[in-house]
Amino acid sequence: MRLGMARALIAAQRDARAVVLFTPLDGGLQRLLDAEGLTLLALTDPGLATAGREALRSDRTHVYNEQVLVTPHNPPQRLIIVGAVHISEALCSMALAAGYAVTVIDPRSAFLRPERFPGVTLVNEWPQQAFAALQPDARTAVVLLTHDPKIDDPALLAVLPTPAFYVGALGSTRTHARRLERLAEAGVDEAGRTRIRGPAGLSIGARTPAEIAISVLAQMTQALRQEGGARGSAS
Repeated sequence: MRLGMARALIAAQRDARAVVLFTPLDGGLQRLLDAEGLTLLALTDPGLATAGREALRSDRTHVYNEQVLVTPHNPPQRLIIVGAVHISEALCSMALAAGYAVTVIDPRSAFLRPERFPGVTLVNEWPQQAFAALQPDARTAVVLLTHDPKIDDPALLAVLPTPAFYVGALGSTRTHARRLERLAEAGVDEAGRTRIRGPAGLSIGARTPAEIAISVLAQMTQALRQEGGARGSAS
């Protein structure tokens, strides 16, 4: 890889910008394209552009037409947690280990102590304000943990219109049923309401904060790898 290409790739990673590296197997010049570049490429080589988009979607390297190695360079998947509670601490550490870039949102500043969440971006705002800036995409999971409708409901109203691959909300079955009723009254249609994993987490009998965090991260992984979420190959 030439120095200029390496610098361009480093810049894309720094800016959290998804790019595709095309490497001709005959030793020709490499190309590094972002979404705009792929759109332009589609005008002259739609097949290669489609291969680039598929690589980004699947997070998998592959060879196109036995001629070009197509290598995706996606930014890290994101986890946005609403609520700086005990379960959040465990979930943050596990998600960081799994390679997620993690953000915790909580309007209650007393809960957002940096020593509780090392390596995590902390946002002291109401969820609707935070999500307007964070813009969850198809590589984003969102988990709501406050049990407080004043915080969780606005968060759901903000995130459900986005393409986030996972939306989970903690709470009992009864709590979740009431949550769905409130969302229906707020105008969220059935398709939107059924997107919410509630209670969040796989049913494994989890009791402690760490066990609940494990169940949530496992359900996120299931959504990502088996249900087509932000797509990607299992390691």
